[in-house]
Amino acid sequence: MSKLTVKAIEKLTRAGSKSLTSDGNGLYFKVGATGGTSWIFRYKFNKSSTDMGLGGYPSVSLSDARGKASDARKLLANGINPKAARDSERERLSSELRAEDAKRVVFEQMANEYAEAHGPGWSDKWRRGWLRKLELYAFDILGKLPVGEIETDHVLRVLKPIWLTKTRTADEVRGQIELVLDAAKARNLRQGENPARWRGHLDKLLSRAEKKKARIREHFPAMSWQEVPALMARLAEIEFRAAVAARLLILTASRAHMVQAARWSEFNLQTGIWTLPAERMKMRKAFSIPLAPEVVAMLEALPRIEESNFLFPGRGASGIMHANAIRNLLHDMGHADITRHGFRSSFRDWAGECTHHPREVCELALAHDERDQTEGAYSRSDLFNKRRLLMEAWAKFVTTPTLGDVMHLELKQAQQGAG
Repeated sequence: MSKLTVKAIEKLTRAGSKSLTSDGNGLYFKVGATGGTSWIFRYKFNKSSTDMGLGGYPSVSLSDARGKASDARKLLANGINPKAARDSERERLSSELRAEDAKRVVFEQMANEYAEAHGPGWSDKWRRGWLRKLELYAFDILGKLPVGEIETDHVLRVLKPIWLTKTRTADEVRGQIELVLDAAKARNLRQGENPARWRGHLDKLLSRAEKKKARIREHFPAMSWQEVPALMARLAEIEFRAAVAARLLILTASRAHMVQAARWSEFNLQTGIWTLPAERMKMRKAFSIPLAPEVVAMLEALPRIEESNFLFPGRGASGIMHANAIRNLLHDMGHADITRHGFRSSFRDWAGECTHHPREVCELALAHDERDQTEGAYSRSDLFNKRRLLMEAWAKFVTTPTLGDVMHLELKQAQQGAG
């Protein structure tokens, strides 16, 4: 039999004293320690006592609370746990709402939101280029699709037309799609595996061999490794910051954008380590580069600009050195035939021809991890100590030119100038 009345509840509420008053049949009116009021249904299921909240008072009236308690008792009579049933229904409704949200958020919107969220760490040029690639190659197919409905076939429709003809671009676009869909999953806008994932997924559907063949056709013009020491000697005589940037680029076999936006906060010159965060890496995975003593000495001698955290600050809105500063310097030195990226090939050729370091060490020095999924699962090391030995050998080689190397390089440049 019910015990409470509306007047009794109002009196308990005004008193504000902590209490738990029974209405009968498992229904209780609760006044909390801070004066908050609510309804509790107390019951036993499988010999375990459970309290289930029925809502706050006065938004849930006495009559409403009795109705909810009655519904719970009916479930108990049928062997159903009322609280578990309620939670299950809430999850079902939540899933339906997420599904509706996913239908409203399309890929193009999600891509723009991703760029906006991460844009503060990008230069204006990088942000425009990032979105431009998606506009050129992905938005026509994926742009208006809800992020929760994008599947592997959609991603393949984007990649297949450019997989062999524009391999490097296809790699970048695939990675961008993966990032956008990962962001969608983080917002509960999609479920399951990412259809743009490479290892263990797209690598089974797109030809790796053909991809490597296409990369051969995309090689950047590179200086032969035999000529790099003489170039380094000439760069060491130039006081411009761009010359130091070029030497850092060569000594660490880094990508140009890694050097261009290098921050002092990324370097620990005491331990000889350059640590790049995931957002600064092509594969969006944090990476540490061992610095040879020659690199540490060069950076210790590089003056710091007090108002900037960048090693190579610039005057533009981005605050960093112009993207073409190193290239322009090389051109002025008579090397219009090579590119900044080509020095990575110079390093790799030297490592393969002149050292006995294992192939995986040489590839990881370039931030390439070509171990298959099984190898990656069992070998998670980045081989840092082995890479340090390799990079120290490379630094020693490129900073000790012979007179013959210098004369050969000067002769080659004179011949190019005469031509």
